[in-house]
Amino acid sequence: MSETTDSAPGRRAVRRRARGRAAAVVGAVVLMGAMAVVAVGLGGRRPEAPSAANLPAGTAQVTRETMQDTNEVAGDLGYGTPIGLPGRIPGTVTEVPLAGDVITRGQPLYRVDNDPIVLMYGDVVAYRPLSTGTRGPDVRQLEANLRALGYVGFTVDDRFTASTRTAVRRWQKDLGITQTSRVEPGRVLFAAGPVRVDSVTASVNGATGDGQDVLRYTGTTRRVTVRLDVADQRLARKGADVQIRLPDGKQVPGRIDRVYTVIQPANTPDGQPETKVETLVALNDPRAAVGVEAAVVNVVFTAAEREDVLTVPIAALVALAEGGYGVEAIEGGTTRYVRVETGLFAAGRVEISGDGLSAGMTVGMPA
Repeated sequence: MSETTDSAPGRRAVRRRARGRAAAVVGAVVLMGAMAVVAVGLGGRRPEAPSAANLPAGTAQVTRETMQDTNEVAGDLGYGTPIGLPGRIPGTVTEVPLAGDVITRGQPLYRVDNDPIVLMYGDVVAYRPLSTGTRGPDVRQLEANLRALGYVGFTVDDRFTASTRTAVRRWQKDLGITQTSRVEPGRVLFAAGPVRVDSVTASVNGATGDGQDVLRYTGTTRRVTVRLDVADQRLARKGADVQIRLPDGKQVPGRIDRVYTVIQPANTPDGQPETKVETLVALNDPRAAVGVEAAVVNVVFTAAEREDVLTVPIAALVALAEGGYGVEAIEGGTTRYVRVETGLFAAGRVEISGDGLSAGMTVGMPA
């Protein structure tokens, strides 16, 4: 069905302006998921003779490109959120590390009564004494560390046997501590890998053993921590690729390692706490941040991507009386409406598909 045409040029101009305003409204409300309807039908060309007066006030081109729904958010480059290490062995603190020190497997984190509190690797927290007869994954974890430190003569399994007991005594002798043949809670910190001392909260000559933090530590891998609004949760997909913009303007690739929800305290006494989506981003090449101890960086998230698709400005969409959307295709001095299916919306443009569309086609735009 062709568009109705009045004989009076003035009335035709009014129709054109009304159509332009409607198209602009459509461009705005599409992003909000709303619907606008204009009494525009599909079908034939304008019956008028080609003339500039018959054409839309503005035009745009249909382009073929890769569309990305991206968002750039500020984040903190550092070593992640520090974890507190409580003192569980009672006594006097006789030695502490310095902030920035890196501790590896078998090395002391600090000393109580001159006896070391030692780092080992593993995911199971040291929550109970380990001694002859104990069974469980924490026993296997201890034995794996003893084997890695060079102690032999036992099988790495879930059982603390007499052979494990002998290895523990040898380890305790090498540390210079009492050979109890058991590992009490607080003697060992199990962490995923080497740790970096973030800060020291206890002082030499101070008392410990009451569960108060002696120090705070992080991993040794540089990460970016980003706190997203819940509305932007679509951006945070574990394993997704991102781009990190460093303070010097250099852009380096990264990957989302972890996503979890946190409660952010209110900024004022009468304010309400906010729920945030905390995202940890790892640099693909940690060397890219060498020389940058801590900084605010920008992370470019890509929520969706469409490769090799046709696009038009969002404002070029026209709501059709039959339902759905179309564009006003301009060919020579005439125009016709072409039905389209919409896809991704991003950066002021929209992905379109449908019969009769091609890259380079000219479409009408509101004034």
